[in-house]
Amino acid sequence: MGTVSTSAGRRTRWIIVAAAGAAALALIVAAVMIATRPNTTEPQPTPSASSSAEALSFERPEDWSPYRPSFHLTPGEHWINDPQRPFFAGGEWHLYYLYNADYPDGNGTEWYHATSDDLVSWQNEGVAIEKYRNGLGDILTGSAVVDTEGTAGFGRGAVIALVTQQDDGVQRQSLFYSTDNGYSFQGYDGNPVMDNPGVVDWRDPKVVWDEANAQWVMVLAEGERLGFYVSPDLRSWRYVSDFARNDLGLLECADLFEMTDASGRRTWILAASADGAKSDRTTGLAYWTGSWDGSTFTADVDDPLWLDDGADFYAAVTWDDPRHSEAERLQSRFALGWINNWAYARDLPPEDWQGGALSVTRQLTLVEEAGRLVLRSQPVDAFVDYMGEARTAETITVEPGTVSDLALQPDDAAYRLQTTLEVPDSGEVRLRLFDTGATAVTVGYDADRDVVFVNRERDAAAAEMPEAYREIRTTAPLDSGDTLALDILVDHSSVEVFVGDGRASLTTAVYPAESARISVEAVGDAPVTLRDIRLAPIAVAQKDGLF
Repeated sequence: MGTVSTSAGRRTRWIIVAAAGAAALALIVAAVMIATRPNTTEPQPTPSASSSAEALSFERPEDWSPYRPSFHLTPGEHWINDPQRPFFAGGEWHLYYLYNADYPDGNGTEWYHATSDDLVSWQNEGVAIEKYRNGLGDILTGSAVVDTEGTAGFGRGAVIALVTQQDDGVQRQSLFYSTDNGYSFQGYDGNPVMDNPGVVDWRDPKVVWDEANAQWVMVLAEGERLGFYVSPDLRSWRYVSDFARNDLGLLECADLFEMTDASGRRTWILAASADGAKSDRTTGLAYWTGSWDGSTFTADVDDPLWLDDGADFYAAVTWDDPRHSEAERLQSRFALGWINNWAYARDLPPEDWQGGALSVTRQLTLVEEAGRLVLRSQPVDAFVDYMGEARTAETITVEPGTVSDLALQPDDAAYRLQTTLEVPDSGEVRLRLFDTGATAVTVGYDADRDVVFVNRERDAAAAEMPEAYREIRTTAPLDSGDTLALDILVDHSSVEVFVGDGRASLTTAVYPAESARISVEAVGDAPVTLRDIRLAPIAVAQKDGLF
């Protein structure tokens, strides 16, 4: 969905140097980066997974705003919202996101293009589908597919984008096609391919190929229901069924895909961005496992699951890797979302760009828990190639009712902190990030409820933000046992927490004071013990001056 959008394209490069041959690295570093070595004071450093840490840049340009992310995708200026599902073509990944170069003085989004070779670092390529060009309005969310067999009539391998266009409040579905792997698109002469049937909310087409039934399937967000449509050619669509709810508010940005668990059991998954207020949640990605028979989706269980428990993981997309075998594609999937929430999306403090950022790419797997199939998510494997030298500490213990600095402290607010918590019998463990004494963002564990939580009610922007921003978000009860692993990705305006082996995650936009200090607080009568602590800087992913 998108009501706010950009103009065409200055080229932006997002640069993080992955592990590669020494000669290639030397050329890249000479051209665009200043090699720096992270602080390696006690405890002694241990090598990270990347063999090229010294080639990465950890120094931010002096003229960057304090909230500019180091390793999350944003435009250089103006507005960003919904990501569009990436696809692989021409040897690289292609991602689009909604962008408005006229924000805040003008409305209307369009598709801004970014490319990557590893789903971690992204290069902005400019606007690929412009707004207000065909008389049908601006360009909202949709999806692009590689039409391998040329079913739409634009040639084998053409990239076909089905998008919502909105004009004077009326939403229709239009087709755009590309014959250069998604760098530029032409509008179909027969647009719109789906005209509005007389409803207000009718948007966000998500298109997938249904191999078993040899047809294209579209899921459309239609207010409090998801509509299913089928097509042989991506141009003519026929309605077949719907999936309706009355407890999740306005449904947006749907998804439909198939996966298998480790045993090879197959299931279909239907997902949508939804409002969880009736179950004491915020907005996020709800999903159901079930069956798809070519016309109807039937959920295994009525109550949805949620991919992320944080305040800011919306309009999420998932995709697989077409280079893999069918079995491999079904076993693993990728996902990323928009780090923002419509409750305060237009109130965020950054000045040079608005709308938040996109999350890091995460890898999804399907597992059975308590008799139910659920998705687990962790940062994509390639992320380790962008980490600098890690420093480690074996054990830290904090006495009850006290606060202590973490033995390892970052040099900058872009890092990965991994540790194992010895679960106390009662009380809370609080990791206070960006701690100034007066302000902090807290990642904590509540032993009495067995939940992990994120609390940003004391970050530097919270007092000026709407009440929804200050609400504390928690995971579901974890059944954590004696220990609990925490994997925390921290950037200048976001925190992403992964719990256990991906059993839960919390993604949260934050706007802290300019402090990278980490402290640990033990609340209650029990001491807090953290072990196997590992802190690694994450390289700057944006190169200044290339917007």
